[in-house]
Amino acid sequence: MTVENEKNTETEKKIAIVTGGSKGIGRAICIELAGCGCYTVINYMADKAGAEETLRLVEAAGGCGEVYQFDVRDGQVAEKVVDDIARRLGGIDILINNAGIVADGLFMMMSQNSWQSVIDTSLNGFYNMTRPVIEQMVRRRKGAIVSISSASSLMVNRGQANYSAAKAGLNAASKVVASEVGRLGIRVNVVAPGLIETDMIAKAPKAELKAMIPMARIGQPEEVAKVVGFLCSDAASYVTGQVISVNGGMF
Repeated sequence: MTVENEKNTETEKKIAIVTGGSKGIGRAICIELAGCGCYTVINYMADKAGAEETLRLVEAAGGCGEVYQFDVRDGQVAEKVVDDIARRLGGIDILINNAGIVADGLFMMMSQNSWQSVIDTSLNGFYNMTRPVIEQMVRRRKGAIVSISSASSLMVNRGQANYSAAKAGLNAASKVVASEVGRLGIRVNVVAPGLIETDMIAKAPKAELKAMIPMARIGQPEEVAKVVGFLCSDAASYVTGQVISVNGGMF
């Protein structure tokens, strides 16, 4: 694991960690939180250039932050990262579990690796990051955690048994955790995007997909980020344990 653009430990800004922040929805969330006055820790696993571009855009939006390379699938590393961030920056106020991958295929032909890699990133990554972050938040009796799920967690999508299982598990786990830590001042919510203009659907038949959406268009990452920003703000102080769809009415 590596960290770059390390910040002075003295800060009055809210400290936010965004996993998978090098592009797409994760990048839009980083920029949104920066605009809300957060110091944003931008996680990436392999796309260093993408993470650095996200940081540039955060700074262009008037925010500040750092990029931090680590793999959310590694629980021991994730715990060390959380401890390091909390020690250097004085605490963690916001966690966005955004890291996720797809490895689509019909279930009867799906390899063990395709199944496991998706589960490890989306669902086990949620555990690896959320558990140590909650330990930090409990000490301060405040915090907001938002995980990025998918419409595939709520509706049938052929070829995505692994992805749907991971994201549906994320929804359920988040609701349970919300019920456990709500009295401690910690809010836990989920945002479930539908079809969003990202690399994930770059090769998809967009004309056909638009026909499935009542709003007749594909969403933008910034539209998801706005909802995340709301859930992390004081305006959502009484919102927890929810799965909020951002899908143009598709589901």
